[in-house]
Amino acid sequence: MECAFHPLFSLTSGACRLDYRRPENRSFYLALYKHLSFLEKRGCPRTALEYCKLILSLEPDEDPLCMLLLVDHLALRARSYEYLVRLFEEWEAHRNLSQLPNFAFSVPLAYFLLSQQADLPDQELGPTREKASLLLRQALTMFPGVLMPLLEYCSVRPDAAVAGHHFFGPSAEISQPPALRQLVSLYLGRSHFLWKEAATMSWLEENVREVLRAVDAGDPAVGECESRRKVLYQRAPRNIHRHVILSEIKEAVAALPPDVTTQSVMGFDPLPPPDTIYSYTRPERLSPVSRGNTIALFFRSLLPSYTTEGERPEDGGAEGLDRNQGLNRLMLAVRDMMATFHFYDPEAPHEAHAEGDGEWD
Repeated sequence: MECAFHPLFSLTSGACRLDYRRPENRSFYLALYKHLSFLEKRGCPRTALEYCKLILSLEPDEDPLCMLLLVDHLALRARSYEYLVRLFEEWEAHRNLSQLPNFAFSVPLAYFLLSQQADLPDQELGPTREKASLLLRQALTMFPGVLMPLLEYCSVRPDAAVAGHHFFGPSAEISQPPALRQLVSLYLGRSHFLWKEAATMSWLEENVREVLRAVDAGDPAVGECESRRKVLYQRAPRNIHRHVILSEIKEAVAALPPDVTTQSVMGFDPLPPPDTIYSYTRPERLSPVSRGNTIALFFRSLLPSYTTEGERPEDGGAEGLDRNQGLNRLMLAVRDMMATFHFYDPEAPHEAHAEGDGEWD
């Protein structure tokens, strides 16, 4: 691909922008994403993270492939905890990353894993651990339907106090809006194994108990989060659906709405944007009436797509030949073809050749 780059097109500059609405640019996006997926499967999360940053930098405002649903996962796998924390702090004000379940749970996990590092100074250990616990409690309060499926993925059985509480019960998962269910399924299907460590699971259990105490005490934040869930997650945007299709995560694909699953999805251009910008229009091919064989012309005229010479679909034939002229030419061609047909009658007498019986001089 680099052989086709313009000399002024430098991916390392961070200033390159490619509009996904133009079909010519989409193949470049998809090629980068497929290569990213290949690198992740080969156990190269750090390189995959760099490709994820590259795709995000091509159109950060629109994010057509919704790389914000993947960058946190790759950052945790690559152990780039500082990068994930800095991204969250810088983008939270204008992108509301905490409203995405993947960021709501991945950022506190990054803080917790930072607090587990041996080279962390003692004066930063306490605040970092406290920050991680605070963000995790906020995530559990905002997305209570994540806990039980997460424990099931990790093969962990919750105790009776947690399993029997209505806040984390089956109703928490069933009552999720459709768009939120897609995001939760995507996050759990992709990142559940990051929570399987014993220390991580113990830390999660501590904060689950704290959340239950706040719910029983009537914390007003619980009602506020429930109201926000009902308003914010009614319909997922098209780029999220596109990301779910590209991810090929079965749980997330199964949660797609019917209007997405019933339409044909092309692998080379999944869910193209409705406001596509076409740089050029393909000229229509004219029907070569005058050059064709008469019999071939007749059979070609029987096709539904047949158009007379000079007629273009976009102008209705106004600038070409008159429609009647084309039909008249067709009638003449059929008449000529019928005139060339000869039927052989075996009972008819054969005429003697006028010159065949004569003598040669």
